[in-house]
Amino acid sequence: MGNPVTEPTPEIALVHQSIVTFPWMTALENVMLGLKAKKVPKREAEKVARRMLELVGLQGFENFYPKEMSGGMRQRVAIARALAADPLVLLMDEPFSHLDELTAEGLRQDIYQMLFSSDTTLKAAVLVSHNLNEVLELADIVYVLNGLPASVVGKVNVDITRPRSPKDPKFEEYLDSLYKLLTPVKVKRI
Repeated sequence: MGNPVTEPTPEIALVHQSIVTFPWMTALENVMLGLKAKKVPKREAEKVARRMLELVGLQGFENFYPKEMSGGMRQRVAIARALAADPLVLLMDEPFSHLDELTAEGLRQDIYQMLFSSDTTLKAAVLVSHNLNEVLELADIVYVLNGLPASVVGKVNVDITRPRSPKDPKFEEYLDSLYKLLTPVKVKRI
């Protein structure tokens, strides 16, 4: 939005790769936590949290504690908490890596719908992922990191109409391009 980010802000939400839920809070309380910084009244926060839990497929689990849920369920709570805060920017560090494929696909579609909905406050999302199909399904611009220390080895602008299908020949071409950037051929010098 043209301003540097110099401190934490409720306008940016993060979903960690490692599952981050607070064990002493129920699923509902964990999601409501994302609304505290915005000073949302408790009744409204509960309503939003319930809607977000329903969105991620956890309706009926509002009063469960993290120890009573699977890892995938806890990650869905963390995603619901980030989305409940109604951020401008959503940062996601491999948010689907702990989920089964069907749940991950459903959440990818939900986030996709939110990003392109006229009702959302989201202006951008940054996704870190090793799943190239996931990257091509969601991203418009892909920065490829490789090496130690990691550095940008390529930038790919994805120009495929939405919704995108892995069966589309253009999708396959982009996938091949990404693989080539990640696995460059090493030539032995004599």
